[in-house]
Amino acid sequence: QVQLVESGGGLVQAGGSLRLSCAVSGRTFSRNAMAWFRQAAGQERVFVASISGSGSTTAYADSVKGRFTISRDNAKNTVYLQMNGLKPEDTAVYYCAADRTISTMAPTARYRYDYWGQGTQVTVSS
Repeated sequence: QVQLVESGGGLVQAGGSLRLSCAVSGRTFSRNAMAWFRQAAGQERVFVASISGSGSTTAYADSVKGRFTISRDNAKNTVYLQMNGLKPEDTAVYYCAADRTISTMAPTARYRYDYWGQGTQVTVSS
């Protein structure tokens, strides 16, 4: 079974930083895109960042561009989200997702992702 487990969330002050990690087990996704989505209270789950299997292609939501960086270490079967300059509006549960399809792309659409973690809470205080 495929499992994705997020970690690294927590409570930080505005302007602070966090690094989220997503550990994958059950299979490797070195040839598959992975992504981060987030869901704020009372809101829909929205795209944050994605990365192709090789790491050569990335995509970011406009709201996080320039502040967040997605990366991956395929040898460790782990994907990261470095979050800098955090804002209160970044407060959400952050979910890691993996695309079942082997691809060189970094899709942003939720429907492309078949495997999801349980999420990790990020709270940014003002």
